[in-house]
Amino acid sequence: MNARLRFAISVIVLGLLMTGPFVVTAALIWADAQPAEQALLIQLIVPHLSLGALMTIFGFIVGLLVIRHLFRQYVQGLLKMVENLHLMLSANRNFRVSPDGPPEIRLLAQATNDLAQQRDGLMDDVAAQIAAAKASVEEEKNRLAALMSELAQAVVVCNVDGRILLYNSRARLQFKALVQGAAVVAGGALIGLGRSIFSILERNQIDHALDVVRQRLGKGMATAMANFITTARGGQLLRVQLVPVLSSNAAAPREISGYVLTVENITRSLEQESQRDQVLQSLTDGSRGSLANIRVAVGNLLDYPDMDGDTRERFIGIISDEVVRMSQRLDQTMSEFADSLKTRWPLEDVLGVDVIAAAQRRIEQQLALTTKTEEVDEGLWLRVESFSLVFSICFLASRLIEHYQIKELRFRLLPFGKLAYLDLIWAGHAMSSETFYSWENDAMHVGRDASPLSLRDVVDRHGGEIWYDREKAAHRAFCRFVLPVATPDEAAQADALPVDGSRPEYYDFDLFHFRDQSIDLDRPLSDLAYTVFDTETTGLEPAAGDEIIQIGAVRIVNGRLLRQESFDQLVDPEKFLRPEGIRVHGITDDMVRGQPRIDAVLPAFHEFCSDTVLVAHNAAFDMRFLQLKEERSGVVFSQPVLDTLLLSGVLQPNQDSHQLDSIAERLGIDVTARHNALGDAYATGEVFLKMLPLLAQMGIVTLRQALAASEKTYFARVKY
Repeated sequence: MNARLRFAISVIVLGLLMTGPFVVTAALIWADAQPAEQALLIQLIVPHLSLGALMTIFGFIVGLLVIRHLFRQYVQGLLKMVENLHLMLSANRNFRVSPDGPPEIRLLAQATNDLAQQRDGLMDDVAAQIAAAKASVEEEKNRLAALMSELAQAVVVCNVDGRILLYNSRARLQFKALVQGAAVVAGGALIGLGRSIFSILERNQIDHALDVVRQRLGKGMATAMANFITTARGGQLLRVQLVPVLSSNAAAPREISGYVLTVENITRSLEQESQRDQVLQSLTDGSRGSLANIRVAVGNLLDYPDMDGDTRERFIGIISDEVVRMSQRLDQTMSEFADSLKTRWPLEDVLGVDVIAAAQRRIEQQLALTTKTEEVDEGLWLRVESFSLVFSICFLASRLIEHYQIKELRFRLLPFGKLAYLDLIWAGHAMSSETFYSWENDAMHVGRDASPLSLRDVVDRHGGEIWYDREKAAHRAFCRFVLPVATPDEAAQADALPVDGSRPEYYDFDLFHFRDQSIDLDRPLSDLAYTVFDTETTGLEPAAGDEIIQIGAVRIVNGRLLRQESFDQLVDPEKFLRPEGIRVHGITDDMVRGQPRIDAVLPAFHEFCSDTVLVAHNAAFDMRFLQLKEERSGVVFSQPVLDTLLLSGVLQPNQDSHQLDSIAERLGIDVTARHNALGDAYATGEVFLKMLPLLAQMGIVTLRQALAASEKTYFARVKY
């Protein structure tokens, strides 16, 4: 029996106690009285009946107020305390019951807090023992994850159902480059924990590779692996190597429990090889004709030594012309080969001082030239190919020694916005522009080391510039390299292990036992994958023309909030924003102009949240915006939706507020970036994860039960 029903029964009992004795007594007297006595009673009582009724009503009201006060102080107070106790037990162990209400309730609250303090001490001891026992295992897992994240190759580990349970940074970047169509919006990723690898690679090819591996394992081969080449969705060619992960079960030691995929995009290398083949074929075909003409001309000169002068000159001219053609053809081939070589250079983030140090060592060792530094920004990072850049610096130094006999070379490195100036400074004679231009376009060589590339090739490959200038006041000259500065790689910074030693979000070995991920209403909530999302809008009335201006979302897989697998996209609403809205969310007209429109963003978001349950706070508001754009965008969000606002009403119906900030405070969650779609999605995801054990305590363990309980709350009546 719930509290409201008990309160109603108490009110009814009060009314009966107030009127019941009077009515029963009057009925008994009336029944025993004679007619004359009854008439006398009517004559005596009726004039005073209104006064008696007023006194009865007044007494009933006073009694009702007393019951209501006691009900709020004791019944509702105790119910609220029960909800708070559940918070302490399951979601927020640091939460404490507020000692409010009558003295008895305050004493009970104080005793409860004392017990919670004792329990926390015991839990800390147990947690310390568990952490010590798990430390070695976690250390090995973190070492493996760190090793995988630093590999230069794309590596993905899957369970037998093709669900991704580990991937490294290279795989994330490589598969992101394969994204086509709508998924390009917001950097839509094809890869993520719990997602299917078959959305990227053909299932039949992986199944065939697994069959090959099983056959090799059956034959007792020590190294069982399979290789194949496949085509990604965007048409790129991928070379894949599959290595099995064998079961640790002693009963079936050769059974495959998963597999490791090493993936390499070979599209560009095949195109370059094809281009080089064409260049070599063209060189071969052209040279064959020229050599034939030269052979005939030389043969005639040898066979007829006494031929007349004009004929001899004609044959010599043929030989000369063919030699010129072959030389031009070789120069063209070398140029094309150099371009092909340039496209294969990997640019990397390098400290500028390291580049200078490497150049100094090589110049001093090979050229015996003294080097020094001046005005070097030691914290400046460059985006360069360090080998070719150092070789270019040494080439310039060798030319300066050869032509101007310089005695010392100085280095200067300074930032200039998004660029950096790397100067090679020397004292001595001035250089003509023609001389520097010739150096710039000559093939480089330093001693016995040579390169088919020119200084201009190296500079162009870096997207930079080089020029010569003089410092007339100091009687010095310098060559200046203009190079790109390495911008901070936020994704790479996020890949680093957290300082608290927690596991990175790029792997979850528990997913080895993860099976079918279809959305079944009767599956436990803990087994499902979720997409927690939020929107920022131009206003609060979707049906009146307000538009979405930002969508933020993050995935939950296996009970973990994967912050690095997120969706964050501004949307052009095709209308001006309201000043009052800008003060709330901080998004301005300039920020949304030029962003994708909603009909391009929603398909990308639909792909991001496919095969997951949607979660939002006050989801009816956000879903209404999505539903009104279904016809324009061509996508329908048909998956189940859970609302943390409704779930809060289920879990804590006696609390005063069910706003996201209030719920997060009760659950001990620190909310920082509010009124930002992605920040609100993070906060909602943390709240939802804290709610799952509380729902389980109430017997709400499946998706169907959670949806049914949500529909019974008062907030479920709100429509937009």
